[in-house]
Amino acid sequence: MKLDLYHTLFVGVSQVFLGSYVMLMTDFRRPVAIWRARWIVTAVTVVSANLFGLLFLNFWDTYLRVGIFTVTLPYVLSTLWCSSHRDFRAVFNMATALFIGCVGTAIANLAELFLWRNEFFSLFVRIASFVVMFFVLRRFSVTYRNMLHQMNHSWGTLCIIPIVSFIALMYVVNHSESIGPIVSSIFICSLLVVCGCSYYLMYLFFERVQKENRAIYEAQLSVLQLSALRGRMEAVRVAEHSIRTERHDLRHRLQVVMEMVSRGEGETALDFLNATKKRLDEQKEIRWCRPPVLDAVFSSYFEQAKNQNISVDAKISLPDTLPLDEGELAIVLANALENAIHANLELPQDQRKIRCKMVGTPSILLEISNPCSGKVSFDSNGFPVSQREGHGLGIQSISAFCRKNEAVCQFDLIDGWFLLRLVL
Repeated sequence: MKLDLYHTLFVGVSQVFLGSYVMLMTDFRRPVAIWRARWIVTAVTVVSANLFGLLFLNFWDTYLRVGIFTVTLPYVLSTLWCSSHRDFRAVFNMATALFIGCVGTAIANLAELFLWRNEFFSLFVRIASFVVMFFVLRRFSVTYRNMLHQMNHSWGTLCIIPIVSFIALMYVVNHSESIGPIVSSIFICSLLVVCGCSYYLMYLFFERVQKENRAIYEAQLSVLQLSALRGRMEAVRVAEHSIRTERHDLRHRLQVVMEMVSRGEGETALDFLNATKKRLDEQKEIRWCRPPVLDAVFSSYFEQAKNQNISVDAKISLPDTLPLDEGELAIVLANALENAIHANLELPQDQRKIRCKMVGTPSILLEISNPCSGKVSFDSNGFPVSQREGHGLGIQSISAFCRKNEAVCQFDLIDGWFLLRLVL
């Protein structure tokens, strides 16, 4: 039995790089490690089966005709299965990887045509092209994976570029002898330039969108910090004014108490003192935690809840300093509390309630829950899906915070209570 070592090596190298491209651009489902491992096991099994056929069963001629079904299709299906986005975003991922693989093939064919007609030289050029494209794609993939969560539409249109390019390149490469080496070379070079420019423009577009989103986020953060601190300062000012007023009136109240005691009206004096103490307690400033921005957010939204007849059960225990950006965590708190307040407004006043628990040791734990009157749908990542157009931005902001800070976030609906749990 004659072993087909060259074609086995040829396909094996190509599939290794193709798999690395797909992994670079795939946003795997959570838990990421488990779903990435499942994808790797599936891909290794599929590729190993094809390599076995190439090495021992003289599968090459058949592979050229059915490789799309024995390798490409299983790749696509397994990627859709393991990806957190089972739509055109996953298709764009696979199509881009296939196009890049086709680029390596085209470059190798051109090198063999114009430099040296040798199979192993062609394989070397292919490997070198794949290595270069890996580093180019790695830079593009960072921007691309950020865009996966910021752009929910138009991915089908973007898929046209790599799919059409892949089909055209494969056709020309496989029919270069009948088309003619000069014509096929010109077509391949032209197509590579056009597609390269298209991907570069796509990259610039992604970068611009992300810069705009970052600017909006920073503006939102600044507005939140400013408004929350202003609200907190106003509350402190009102409390201080009330305390000064009570202190000014204390001398007169003491004279009244002394007069009551001198008359033997002890019970009346005690009632008078108790009423005074109650007024002072009502004016006492409530401080929820030491970090000033978080304290301002808690005070602002708990006050809003109180004004909407929503009872608040809060237990806050945080250190003076936090191991992350206080402003970013404040955005999460503001969005979560705002969502809880809006959900309560759909309930009768006697059922409105918010439970909030936050501790800072041994790790930061945040739990916010509120009664929920309707049904809540969750996506494949466990995040609630908004049923109304223009809503759900708060959840997206929380999701982005978790990705950036590697936080574990869980949403759930238990016995009519909607729960958000976040662990850092």
